[in-house]
Amino acid sequence: MINLANSITLLRIILAPICVGFLIWDIPGRDLLATIIFIIAGLTDGLDGYAARVRKEVTNFGKFFDPFADKVLIILTLVVLANLGRVPWLAVWIIILREVLITILRHYAAKKGLTVTASPWGKSKTFFQIIAIILIMINQIWEIPFSMGFLWFAVFLTIWSGIDYLWHWRGAFTGERALEKKKEIDNHLD
Repeated sequence: MINLANSITLLRIILAPICVGFLIWDIPGRDLLATIIFIIAGLTDGLDGYAARVRKEVTNFGKFFDPFADKVLIILTLVVLANLGRVPWLAVWIIILREVLITILRHYAAKKGLTVTASPWGKSKTFFQIIAIILIMINQIWEIPFSMGFLWFAVFLTIWSGIDYLWHWRGAFTGERALEKKKEIDNHLD
């Protein structure tokens, strides 16, 4: 069943290719159009979770597709921006590698019956990645000298949140006290 929160998540997935389509489509105002679409998509990131909690409609679909929608929006946009020469590939690869690593960790945890919930660092990472991308996109319209600094701060948070996940979930993957470790981790992330 598709509820309001899941519809908002799906909207973010749909807006991602539209945003990058405008970035690569050589038309007047493309940067402004792409930026507006990305901002709308970025706003849906917090809105879907809020709607799910308020309406008590948290679903397994939402738990999986919310972080997936974030990855699609952020990575797809960063890859296109890197291809346009607007962001360094090093930053893009660091973000992609972290997302792949954590996705593998989530998959492995799910096979063990564990759920890797988003940490405050992970949520901060996503927020600052979205802000950095918005600033970089706006930089094509109006000069924003610190936009690249925001990107590198987002990369730092990307690395830190990956280390945080690995550190807090290390016991769950060694076979030692996996269920006890899950309780301890869930308490840490609350």
